[in-house]
Amino acid sequence: MKTHNDLRELLNRIDHKGYPAYKDTRGSYQFDTYMLSIDHVQGDPFASPSKVSVHVSGKTAGFPTDLFQEKHKRIALQDFLLRKFSKEAESFTFKAKGSGKSGLMSVSRCGQEILERTACEIQQNGTVIIRMEIGFPANGRTINSRELIKILFEFLPGCIKKSLLYAALDHQAVKKTVDLAQDQQFIREQLPKLGLAAFVANGSILPRESGVSDRPMKQAVPFHSPKSMEVSLLLPNYGTITGMGIKQGITLVVGGGYHGKSTLLKALELGVYNHISGDGREYVITDDTAMKIRAEDGRSIKQVDISMFINNLPNKKDTIHFCTEDASGSTSQAANVVEAMEAGTKVMLIDEDTSATNFMIRDELMQRVVNRNCEPITPFIDRVQEISQQYHISTILVAGSSGSYFHKADCIIQMDHYLPKDITEFAKKESDAFPIPNEPAPLASAPSLDRMVKPDYGFKKNDRIKLKTQGKDSVLINRDIIDLRYVEQLSDTEQLVSLGYLVKYAQLHMFDGKKTISETVKELCRLLDKKGLAGVCEGSYVPGGLAMVRKQEIFACLNRYRSLKL
Repeated sequence: MKTHNDLRELLNRIDHKGYPAYKDTRGSYQFDTYMLSIDHVQGDPFASPSKVSVHVSGKTAGFPTDLFQEKHKRIALQDFLLRKFSKEAESFTFKAKGSGKSGLMSVSRCGQEILERTACEIQQNGTVIIRMEIGFPANGRTINSRELIKILFEFLPGCIKKSLLYAALDHQAVKKTVDLAQDQQFIREQLPKLGLAAFVANGSILPRESGVSDRPMKQAVPFHSPKSMEVSLLLPNYGTITGMGIKQGITLVVGGGYHGKSTLLKALELGVYNHISGDGREYVITDDTAMKIRAEDGRSIKQVDISMFINNLPNKKDTIHFCTEDASGSTSQAANVVEAMEAGTKVMLIDEDTSATNFMIRDELMQRVVNRNCEPITPFIDRVQEISQQYHISTILVAGSSGSYFHKADCIIQMDHYLPKDITEFAKKESDAFPIPNEPAPLASAPSLDRMVKPDYGFKKNDRIKLKTQGKDSVLINRDIIDLRYVEQLSDTEQLVSLGYLVKYAQLHMFDGKKTISETVKELCRLLDKKGLAGVCEGSYVPGGLAMVRKQEIFACLNRYRSLKL
């Protein structure tokens, strides 16, 4: 392997040459305490920055094995190191001068959720890998290697020394991070044992700072559980913690406008992820298969069996193998429910505000005027108990305008000035005065989930497949846009990049006309468990801008991919 002296000599040799001469730097170089790998060199100073990785051996990094042996601890430690390294790199970015992106030093920016990312990896032997971008400096399109020497031999070593070596870190802060992850994992494992769909700790801060900031709101009302719903847990590190346990079954959340109904639901949506200390939602833990269900006008639906909700359409359209390129609110929400079942969700999260009214409810007067035989839609209210009892899928529903779900709910929570009250007994008693029609909907057959995906030979022949993301809105694969705006549990743009790679990998290697979507996703998940996101990156290096996704989001992405051949 080449040494840092070889790199310095090479950089001095190509100084003032044309920018393409930077290509000669590609390779690995051993420094005193780490190995630097220049994985990809940008074409010019205005192009996407060069891809660089730093490898610190386990012996040099010095992290005790008990901090990263278990997966949840390792992910938390990776997140801690990445945040630390990012902060250090930010202080040096653009301090090296030049044209375009010269001097840029950037690494993945982490949000409030703790996600497994390719930007930081801790291997089984303790080796720490950081993947980042560096804008190689130039004046115009002429190499300015003196500035790159400053980055690689002064700035970068300083970042590494301060953020990737255990000896240089605050050991208590590291332990606190790993202990929190262990406590969060403990609660998550306890949920099914206690018959809970979610847990919200007393003292949690659920409101966010603003519509564009995910930080906790200052002076917000701390969450506090009703006594009747309190659950206490003895955590491995924190000790005893008490909060609201939302039981499996049907939970209805009601209350006046601006009293915190949707705020609670949003916290539960993102409770499928662990959160950093100080977020306010560290101990808001939801069953990690939970899915947010909503109406999604205009989405593509392919071969989905929505017959448990929609049947006997006037145009005789098949609802067992339902297809449309422009779904209505009701058909899209019906498809979202069935697709959630296919994805293995155990908890559905629904907000009345983002639902199709005719999918959710039909009041008594409407049923009297328009007979059930004339209505192709069987509303969700007629299926919610069946879904709970037959398929063991819980529902947490926010409602503010219709009281019909009082009859179906097992538990009813009223949010009052951001504080929950258990009003189940009172609401049930009041609902007796407003009976709903007793004519039950006939039981539905289990939806068919055997959708086979055919190979796309045109895709496989294309040797220049382009991936691009537009924030958290969509993934662009060649010219196909996968619209993910309403897949609301995607919390980071890097997750969309990962979904693009997963779809590309599945198109090239898995879709053969013999596997169902479920079998394909299971195979992808096995690959991710075994090799991580690197397993679906087939280039000469692992990109640093990927974040892990749940299998539920993989299903959601494939279901919205209009070029999928079924």
